[in-house]
Amino acid sequence: MRAVRLSLVTATAVAALTAVSGCTEKGSSGESDRVIDVTATDSKCEVSKKEFPAGHVELAIENKGSKVTEVYVLFPDDRIVTERENIGPGTKHKVTAEVKAGDYTIACKPGMKGDGIRQAVKATGGSAAKRDPRLDSAVAAYRQYAQEQADATLPLAKTFAAAVKAGNLEAAKKAYAPSRIGWERTEPVAESFGDIDPKVDVREDGLEDGQKWTGWHRLEKSLWQDKKITAADKTLADQLITDLTDWQKRVGKADITPTSMANGAKELLDEVATGKVTGEEERYSHTDLVDFKANVEGAEKSYELLKPVAQENNKALVTELDKQFAALNTLLDKYRADKTSYDFTSYDKVGDADRKQLSDGVNALAEPLSKLAAAVVTKSS
Repeated sequence: MRAVRLSLVTATAVAALTAVSGCTEKGSSGESDRVIDVTATDSKCEVSKKEFPAGHVELAIENKGSKVTEVYVLFPDDRIVTERENIGPGTKHKVTAEVKAGDYTIACKPGMKGDGIRQAVKATGGSAAKRDPRLDSAVAAYRQYAQEQADATLPLAKTFAAAVKAGNLEAAKKAYAPSRIGWERTEPVAESFGDIDPKVDVREDGLEDGQKWTGWHRLEKSLWQDKKITAADKTLADQLITDLTDWQKRVGKADITPTSMANGAKELLDEVATGKVTGEEERYSHTDLVDFKANVEGAEKSYELLKPVAQENNKALVTELDKQFAALNTLLDKYRADKTSYDFTSYDKVGDADRKQLSDGVNALAEPLSKLAAAVVTKSS
């Protein structure tokens, strides 16, 4: 599951502002006009300018507070455009974005809770950078990949739901992890599917105020911790299929961009390294390694599709990413006897030292992956 957001991106939202990482565009007004310093503290969110030219702009973020924070760019109606999470005290981060003219809000979220401290900003005039046509092909191919995953997930989820509705505890446990693989592979672009993620993949500690707990993890708790299937669980099984069918229909309309593919893959691996590696994702079933592998596969698919353009712009980065993906896949293979299966070691059998090794492997990949978005942005002449 991706971290809970302030709000959810709709299909049209991302078209107006696409986040990337890397260098700013040197426009006619000068590079300094396109850099917005964002200083976050525990009680303030200060921005160096509230009006700037549309096009490529850079948020230079510094956390001077004592709490871990997040910085969001939002539309006026609170739809999320982009964010940078897990900004530790005393650290600096840069996020480059391509913005169209319009009103936005920059929000800092100290402690990663609440609605954040907000500043209204405006992008004026200007124009968005051109995009390499090969990236349009990459997006089309990733959308097809996501559709294939959704199409394959539904029958597996129906097998899982049928076992729950039949009250067959062991059959439901067996069907649980396979039913999640397709979803986990598409998590790099999960936000483009709107409100599906919090319906099907939220954990109990990720619920927002007033949100009903539905989806896989609610059923996971019943199967492994409660060790019983209730009438309510059978209703939840039906709801899961309804929501996944909705997801299947949304894939073709989802707003997927080259930078959402790249940045989403990086954010997902950050989540794996800082959250999933602790075992909190599949805390009852301990099928975490199945999720890990599917997440890596989804991130690698995104990378492979963007690789031809990245290769031209940053050959060294591609060499490093090839190396780190291979290393992480080799590491994961240690936990399954058959490299063609998803029968992984139960995560409660993986010791602290091995979990640290997995975390290190994910971090070693996430660092160069953070540069992929910049490597696929067409540079201005």
